Amino acid sequence: MKKILFIIGGLFILIQFIRPEKNVSGDKTNDISTIIEIPNDVNEILITSCADCHSNTTVYPWYSEIAPVSWFLASHVNDGKEHLNFSEWTSYNKDQKKHILKDLQEELKDQEMPLKSYLIIHKNAEMNKTQYETLLNWIKTIP
Repeated sequence: MKKILFIIGGLFILIQFIRPEKNVSGDKTNDISTIIEIPNDVNEILITSCADCHSNTTVYPWYSEIAPVSWFLASHVNDGKEHLNFSEWTSYNKDQKKHILKDLQEELKDQEMPLKSYLIIHKNAEMNKTQYETLLNWIKTIP
């Protein structure tokens, strides 16, 4: 039993050296805010409830340094950015933007974002009805 615990402990230590890349670029070149005015109330919602998974500026919690949690978080963030990345908005073509906005409206109408798994730890990211409506109304103004 002692040998098994030693092996498990050793493996746990070894996997700590397999580190995913962090999502922390300060480059604002293609950010949505460079071409679209974002009202303060909308910006606050985006930062609090969306930016960790849908921008290049994830704020990582302390536990993101521990594998295999770090791998799960990296995968989660990469998946979110694959669907929508506000930091890369100007790099999308017209059709991509139209498709993204349509999907985003559906997600918000169904209140499927932020994900429930994200809200377990990030209670402050939970949105109320007014915030959903504010975000939906703003999205409708995006050309």
